[in-house]
Amino acid sequence: MTPAPLAARLRDPRGPLFFPVTAYGPDGSLDLDAYREHVRRGVAAGAAAVFACCGTGEFHALLPEEFEACVGAAVAAADGQVPVVAGAGYGTALAVRYARLAAAAGADGLLAMPPYLVVAGQEGLLRHYREVAAATELPVIVYQRDNAVFTPPTVVELARTEGVIGFKDGLGDLDLMQRIVSAVRTEAPGDFLYFNGLPTAEQTQLAYRAIGISLYSSAVFCFVPEIALAFHAALREGDRTTAERLLDGFYRPFVELRAQGRGYAVSLVKAGVRLRGLDVGEVRPPLHEPAEDHVKQLARLIERGYALLEENA
Repeated sequence: MTPAPLAARLRDPRGPLFFPVTAYGPDGSLDLDAYREHVRRGVAAGAAAVFACCGTGEFHALLPEEFEACVGAAVAAADGQVPVVAGAGYGTALAVRYARLAAAAGADGLLAMPPYLVVAGQEGLLRHYREVAAATELPVIVYQRDNAVFTPPTVVELARTEGVIGFKDGLGDLDLMQRIVSAVRTEAPGDFLYFNGLPTAEQTQLAYRAIGISLYSSAVFCFVPEIALAFHAALREGDRTTAERLLDGFYRPFVELRAQGRGYAVSLVKAGVRLRGLDVGEVRPPLHEPAEDHVKQLARLIERGYALLEENA
């Protein structure tokens, strides 16, 4: 575990938040050597934190023992240089189990993902995340998306919950997020963190920054870290020209390619990692691999993205 409190280390990140893919061998089993190398490369490239075994890392496809091994491998690869946050999800009992496995593996915090399948009311959601937060001493970031959508009063209660330090939005309703930020600011003032957690969050980050949300996840950092870093720096420095050049020339085309297949928010990223020379294997079902032509388009887009960086140099 890293020595400084997680919230302090995330509040003003030096670089993108890194969500590594999970590496598998040819037989579909975990490839922890490739996974450690993937994490090491991301940290060396300038990641501010590692979010292990979350959405991009196929949390849904991992057995508990595989999850614990991956989190431990990420902690070892990060080597205390940046914090490691682990996913936790499913129903309350399993989410608590995953939280405890993450703590045992040395994680610095948890990203608490939506419960499995059920659409719960606000009272049930609040109880669920409070039980996850109480299960360990790890600080918790609550992830809003799909079947876990919160009202502003519920997020106020989450912000008042011991151990809950932040809220990640994967829904994309900016009106709701503005009301959430306003409600917490006025009713539970403090250093509560907010994250843009939409797929390819760079594409929407200018809009999120306008309502005061500067933190965001970066899946493309997995395979084009220099592009992700350049965009992150442009936002920090107020260089809108560079940000818009990358949005127009790389991120928008990537999002349009990602929309060509279900599950491409994971499988296309994993294909990108392989294209850059690290064999992390294929995705596990029910996800599927991108079409061959889509992988070729991704390869051309990667080349275009790096050409944009050279033009901007």
